[in-house]
Amino acid sequence: MENKEVQRKLFREIPAVNDLMQEKAIQQLIAQNGEHEIKKVIHQVLDEIRQQILSGKLTAVNLSNVIEMINTQSHLDNLPSLRPVINGTGVILHTNLGRSLLSPAIEEYLNQIMFSYSNLEYNLAAKKRGLRYHHIEKLLCELTGAEDALVVNNNAAAVMLTLDTLVPHKEVIVSRGELVEIGGSFRVPEIITKGGGTLREVGTTNKTHLQDYQAALTDQTGAILKVHTSNYRIIGFTEKPDPAELQELAHQAGIPMINDLGSGLLIDLSKYGLPREPLIQEAVATSDIVTFSGDKLLGGPQAGVIAGKRELIEQIKQNQLLRALRVDKMTLAALAATLQFYRDPAEALKKIPTLQMITIDSERLKQRAEDLASSLSAINGIQVATVSGTSQVGGGSYPGYFLPTTLVCISPRSGYYSSTELERLLRTGEFPIITRLEQDKVIIDVRTLQNGDIQQITARLRELFDK
Repeated sequence: MENKEVQRKLFREIPAVNDLMQEKAIQQLIAQNGEHEIKKVIHQVLDEIRQQILSGKLTAVNLSNVIEMINTQSHLDNLPSLRPVINGTGVILHTNLGRSLLSPAIEEYLNQIMFSYSNLEYNLAAKKRGLRYHHIEKLLCELTGAEDALVVNNNAAAVMLTLDTLVPHKEVIVSRGELVEIGGSFRVPEIITKGGGTLREVGTTNKTHLQDYQAALTDQTGAILKVHTSNYRIIGFTEKPDPAELQELAHQAGIPMINDLGSGLLIDLSKYGLPREPLIQEAVATSDIVTFSGDKLLGGPQAGVIAGKRELIEQIKQNQLLRALRVDKMTLAALAATLQFYRDPAEALKKIPTLQMITIDSERLKQRAEDLASSLSAINGIQVATVSGTSQVGGGSYPGYFLPTTLVCISPRSGYYSSTELERLLRTGEFPIITRLEQDKVIIDVRTLQNGDIQQITARLRELFDK
């Protein structure tokens, strides 16, 4: 009964909308943003205050705090919807947070391309129209061993365009164990049918033999498709044919062998504690067409690469669907600049953020965690500790495998925020900080922190707890 009376008292103290509209600080906001927009913000803030009263989180209402909340919310509403965040989750290729980070070393070059005219489709030597794909073909062929290559907007598009070109109205043979679903509910069977083919499943979930493919061959077969299951693992009693065997079988039948790698990889990362994944160069050597992503493990922008036999790539380039799937100058520039690092694998490991975060050593992670904990230790209202934990590569890569890391655990003291509320406040601030929430603690995995993030996190927590 006493709580109800307190709530009623607090509700009576909430200022009226019309009264707030007359306040000098609110009038300034109206002059900047318009009366209609600010009235919406006021209603939004007052609704939030009512919810906090009902949940027991708010014990006092005063005009200055309400005006401050309105001012803060108005500022947040004016920020672009898409904006940078701090990734404290430890998931390197976090699909929801934009996956791969581009290398800071290519920033100046990308700015030049984005804010200047360029020779995107102009042959400077011949003084005539050129093709945008020529800017990256030579580099892709050099790094992968392919005869020719093409770039589209993502790997699903690469697979669909390939099938639409090479196997229209034909059967595509795929192992049942490779009928994967990728993010956003996109499935290999649907991509095959959208690409004009008909799915022909062979084998079982855990075992598919070469003779299964051989038995499925008919005069209606258009291609053999191998799909690398990069986003899940089948372990135990398993078997599948070698890609070279599939290519030989396909050639005997006069059809292409297409290999969808999903997340492409040019450097073997098994020495860093991860299982060995098929390399793009190896797939190109044992396939007629290989498709893979430009971001994810490759560390570039979102793109889909089609690499392989020149005769087949030339056919794909003539497909009218290519124009709908083509990439712009920014994607081409970012991908080409990223691929340049792979000419020297040691340079790629140092310059490409995705590879840096995967291969960083444990001692550096421990030191980074201690630096963050030390920076936070002076803030009243929180307890800070470092513990051992694990990170994930993410992005549908290396499923089921974890990388050792050091975590920073933040526990609000009694009388301040709850851990749930603190996580929300960090996530919804002007510069969002995305963390993990485990065992009533806010967890920051330092593996995915970038330069300047420790200072940003410290400043935000100090701001929250100083209040």
